[in-house]
Amino acid sequence: MKRKVIATLMAMTMALGMMSVAASASETEGTDGEPLVIGFSQVGAESDWRTANTESMKSTFSEENGYELIFDDAQQKQENQLTAIRNFIQQEVDYILLAPVTETGWDTVLQEAKDAGIPVIIVDRMVDVSDDSLYTTWIGTDSLLEGRKAAEWLNAYATAKGIAPEDLHIVDIQGTIGSTAQIGRTQGLEEGVEKYGWDLLAQQSGEFTQAKGQEVMESMLKQYDNINVVYCENDNEAFGAIDAIEAAGKTVGTDIANGEILVISFDTTNAGLTDVLNGKIACDVECNPLHGPRAEALIKALEAGEEVEKLNYVDEEIFAYDDTVTTVTAVNSLEEEGEYAVTPITQEIIDGRAY
Repeated sequence: MKRKVIATLMAMTMALGMMSVAASASETEGTDGEPLVIGFSQVGAESDWRTANTESMKSTFSEENGYELIFDDAQQKQENQLTAIRNFIQQEVDYILLAPVTETGWDTVLQEAKDAGIPVIIVDRMVDVSDDSLYTTWIGTDSLLEGRKAAEWLNAYATAKGIAPEDLHIVDIQGTIGSTAQIGRTQGLEEGVEKYGWDLLAQQSGEFTQAKGQEVMESMLKQYDNINVVYCENDNEAFGAIDAIEAAGKTVGTDIANGEILVISFDTTNAGLTDVLNGKIACDVECNPLHGPRAEALIKALEAGEEVEKLNYVDEEIFAYDDTVTTVTAVNSLEEEGEYAVTPITQEIIDGRAY
């Protein structure tokens, strides 16, 4: 009798174990029992942020986690992304992840994916399409809010230091023209210029790269001798701009009144925040690149037949060299006003971050 009880318990335990494995596998398996196949078209590898974004996707959609990831690096060219998406369709992937180079030019290929019954998740940058049913959902940052946060920080900082608006002479090293990040961050600055009366000297694309950021800054320094604020639309451009400023014999820092050039940036990469700690970047607005887990959560919800939000904005912070400004009030893309804390950077904060 005792043997029968033990045997029964062992059988029940094995059955429960098998059910647990099956339940776990079903989270990432398609209806045919095979691992979900994910096609990911990435912009390229133009920045530290982009590298972190790619690694987040690769580590999430790995074989160990029960996925097959088909990764394509577009090398900053939209035509490469169009080709990649059509290849994904031919390969009959289960989901397409797209981090678009620019916002426009996607209607035809996304219609092809829709006709093939393949859900498309837009990552990071947005797409401007005639019918938003051409993609299933979007996850990423509110770039317009980022730009507005930076503008409000600059206004609050200048006010606290007694610097008149007309004495702020700004150059804008823009991102890749037409990308969501460039559009939003540029707009945020331009709104600040109009609202507060700053002197915007010049705007030119640095293409989100350090080399181009340095080249653009070198050119601007030759054209204007009164620059005291450089608004860089990502960290890598800021690195290049700082190199150019220092090579020209000028000093980056927060003391505008005594001739230093103040640098504002976006992304908050490890290297970017290190420059904040060193006083070379005065304010860095976060753009979180770790989208892999968010994309996976959306895919699991879709696999379970659940409805998902069309737009999925991520929460992001603001870091500064000092505590001159503690909070800013800004309006997001949904026209909702919020108050956002500004965190003075420390080495402990940098050491505790994932990117």
